[in-house]
Amino acid sequence: MTTRKRVAVLISGRGSNMTALIEAAKIPNYPAEIVGVLSNRSDAVGLETAAANSIPTAVRSHRDFPDRNAFDAALDDVLRGWNTEIVALAGFMRLLTPQFTERWLGRMINIHPALLPSFKGLHTHEQALAAGVHLHGCTVHFVTPGMDEGPAIMQAAVPVVQSDTPDTLAARVLKAEHRIYPRALAALADGRVSLVDGRVMLTPDSLNDEAFVWPKL
Repeated sequence: MTTRKRVAVLISGRGSNMTALIEAAKIPNYPAEIVGVLSNRSDAVGLETAAANSIPTAVRSHRDFPDRNAFDAALDDVLRGWNTEIVALAGFMRLLTPQFTERWLGRMINIHPALLPSFKGLHTHEQALAAGVHLHGCTVHFVTPGMDEGPAIMQAAVPVVQSDTPDTLAARVLKAEHRIYPRALAALADGRVSLVDGRVMLTPDSLNDEAFVWPKL
């Protein structure tokens, strides 16, 4: 197996998707390792989870910087200090500057709780219920300067039932998020997925369903 890609995870809260990535990275043939977890909040529960798994952590509060550019520069310094190759956003609740996203373009991904391009931004489950859709879900996508506008790497759909509330729908979607985020990261880390001229490119192996969801999780 080739050298595992070095992945840093950005969080703002409990980091349940971060935990899914950490657990996946424990699989011996997983092509990525989690080398650090960075948060803009010192009270983020996910920092404790990372520390319990012997993963380095760092906090850079956006409140300590005069503007977004200065904050993002501080984030970048931490990521470079970890020799990061891929950045995975996992509930990181800050908008990143175009300069930062361009610097990490093709190497930064996010998990969004909706089937993009539908229901961008916050409160996606409320949006889905208000729209009366029968399918909802989640999307792993490359991060680009536009909010939730990056091309999709992988999606998972879940049914919407008549009795759903935002909470019950969110719980169903979250299970799908935990399933596809590690798989999408693996596909990026081992080169089966890439971003070329604004489009997601798949290697021939990625067209095989079994290969695309490797490793089995």
